[in-house]
Amino acid sequence: MRDTSFSVVVPCYNYARYLQGCVESILRQGVTVQVIVIDDGSTDDTPTVGGWLAEDPRVTFLRHESNQGHIKTYNEGLALAAGDYTALVSADDLLTPGALKRAQAVFDSRPEVGMVYGHALYFQSNDKLPKARIGEPRVDIWDGMDWIAQRCKTATSSISSPEVVVRTALQRQLGGYCADLPHTGDLEMWLRFAAHSRIAYLARVDQAYYRRHTGSMQETRFKSLLADLVQRRAAFETFFHAHGHKLEDAERLLEMTRRALAKEALWAACWSYDRRRIDRICVDDLANFANETYSAARSLPEYRGLRWRRRLGPRWPPILQPILPGGYIHWIRRKIWWRRQRLRGV
Repeated sequence: MRDTSFSVVVPCYNYARYLQGCVESILRQGVTVQVIVIDDGSTDDTPTVGGWLAEDPRVTFLRHESNQGHIKTYNEGLALAAGDYTALVSADDLLTPGALKRAQAVFDSRPEVGMVYGHALYFQSNDKLPKARIGEPRVDIWDGMDWIAQRCKTATSSISSPEVVVRTALQRQLGGYCADLPHTGDLEMWLRFAAHSRIAYLARVDQAYYRRHTGSMQETRFKSLLADLVQRRAAFETFFHAHGHKLEDAERLLEMTRRALAKEALWAACWSYDRRRIDRICVDDLANFANETYSAARSLPEYRGLRWRRRLGPRWPPILQPILPGGYIHWIRRKIWWRRQRLRGV
């Protein structure tokens, strides 16, 4: 039986200072691997670093003379993947030791699994890397429909991105990132995988390092909550439009998603009153988004809470907030969600 292999796509735009560390974390995985570095028209030293890294026969370095955008770059790399399994790791992120071997063990033993992911450790750019859990994982296998239902319940993605590995054959069948979803194309794609296969989560281990820094896309183009909400809504609607026929309860799941998005928008508007940040957050836009997204938004407790705060004005909600249960309930729910995500990946 032949050894299985991996293709890891590394898109890079002005990340020369991070590129070597990223590629080395992939080459040290102890598996047969093809690394495809694509420089999307960088203006820093990326061509020099990439050329030097390509001296290793496992590394291919490609360069765009002009910037093509991240979605085109991602899809170009995915189209070049020749391994049995594929991952996409941005040049500013890293894999933890043994991440690909842990994913390989699941794929090789569970042919019905199309996507494997785990927990990603977040760290600030200049900080020392946190210690990763790299022992024996607990493997949780999710029915794809159940995994989709969990995503609809919170209308969020439980995945950062570098911690994901997929079957290349299924990737080719389902296609790559949607050009109309520059911020949430990955979420829509993960939903597609779940509609066509089982999903595996590696618990009790860390699969990747996700770097937070001021130059990242998360911190620049899509920093506002409203932009994020709009893109998440678009991701779910795109998925259900194209693949809802595969789900037994598609209408209910989509309505659940819309309700979750509306609740999040309305609570953000309430929170802006409680924290005296209505000058930084457009409450009217959030309320309009909730009404546009979910037809019964006015029946939600968050809507009533926002109406109450508007009547009081910006002065009183911060004073009264400590004696109100709403904030504590949301805080507790958020804590439970984060703990569940760390333990079960959803």
